[in-house]
Order: sequence, then structure tokens, then C-alpha cells
Amino acid sequence: MRNFRVDDESGNQEALFSWAALNMEQMPELAFMHHVPNGGKRDRMTAIALKRQGVKAGVPDIVLPYPHAGYHGLYIELKAGKNTTTAEQRKWLKYLSEHGYYTAVCYGWDTARDLIITYLKEPENLGPNNRIIREREQEHEND
Repeated sequence: MRNFRVDDESGNQEALFSWAALNMEQMPELAFMHHVPNGGKRDRMTAIALKRQGVKAGVPDIVLPYPHAGYHGLYIELKAGKNTTTAEQRKWLKYLSEHGYYTAVCYGWDTARDLIITYLKEPENLGPNNRIIREREQEHEND
């Protein structure tokens, strides 16, 4: 894996998807994991066009559309640094959780990787649905 800037969300996403590409043989479900490009800086006209095309604020960053362990799939909101979830992101996570998806907010690509491995290989070790991974959140609050 190449080096990524992990002080921002885009670098963390690149690292996560690089890891996924290297591990598809052991976990073929990773081939269908994808990023929902709702965030990012855009000019006003592009933002208007994307909104007309169905882009919605708050949709989680990463989707693994693999039903497993009683869940319809996995949605992850990936955070980096001191970023926190927005009201819209919390609304989406709550909705998805209430409708059968496993949801989580992960601080850093490595936390997301660990959750994905647990979801696919050790679902009996999954924590509560619709959660923020507390250890990471507390680490970032103390920085």
C-alpha cells in the first residue's frame, strides 16, 4: 500500500479502498464496497446540478451492500481529525439503522477496516448498531 495523507477524509478513504483492493481474495464482498461522493468542495453550478440529480446531504461515505448477520448491509461515515457528524449525517445513520442496516461512524481508515473485518468475519463481535466508535472519538476530543 502506498502512503496516504491520513489527516483528511479523502486520504483515509484512499487508504481504506487500497486495503480493500489488496484483500478481495480473502473477502470477495469488498469488490462491491463503494464510496458515495456527496461531500467535497464544488462550485455553485455543479452543486445545483448534483442536487437535481439526487445527491442528498448526510448520506454516509462508504457502503458495503452485503447482507450479513441479520443486517441488510453496512454504512460507514468516515471521519478524520477532529471532524464530527452533522445533523444530516446523524439523521441518515439513524434512519438506516432503524431499517436494518449496520451503521457506524469511524475515525480513521484503520478503524473502518477493523469494523469491516468484524462485519464480514466475526459478526458475533459487532457492537451496538448506529454507533460512533468511542475510543477514536475520545482520542480526537483529547487532541
